[in-house]
Amino acid sequence: MAAMKPRTGDGPMEVTKEARSLVMRIPLEGGGRLVVELNQEEARSLADCLHAAVNLIKK
Repeated sequence: MAAMKPRTGDGPMEVTKEARSLVMRIPLEGGGRLVVELNQEEARSLADCLHAAVNLIKK
């Protein structure tokens, strides 16, 4: 049986490298975390989209 851990949204957004993928954990409003597993290609695509979004905000 897995250890019980509190499920809170507290804490920073984080990315860890596991085996052949990246695991991104994003705290959610109201508690909990969104956990997304990405390969390198998906991570690059996400980075490009986020850079484009930041550029739109700067304008």
